[in-house]
Amino acid sequence: MPPELPSPIAAYVAANAQLDVDGMLRPFTADAVLRDNGAVFNGRAEIRRLLEDAVVPARAIFAPETAHQDGGHVVVEGSAYGDFPGSPIRFTYRFTLEGDAIKALEITA
Repeated sequence: MPPELPSPIAAYVAANAQLDVDGMLRPFTADAVLRDNGAVFNGRAEIRRLLEDAVVPARAIFAPETAHQDGGHVVVEGSAYGDFPGSPIRFTYRFTLEGDAIKALEITA
């Protein structure tokens, strides 16, 4: 059973399951920062480019398995499945929320 997630994270995960780029972007603040295995994407335009260039073509869908609070962060762990070498791969998503939006996301394998 998937873990209960704060609403902006749940919205991101639900949109990712549909590979809906606009839906994945909606929960992010305009100036959000996404770090993906060392690469940094600043703001919605750069995050959109990542989603359109890497996530959607690879059909990479993240399936959360656990979630917990760690200081001011929500740490979500699970596997990503898709059309990419090594699928599925286990990832940790470390979200920083600001109000009801995602301010930062760090993704590590």
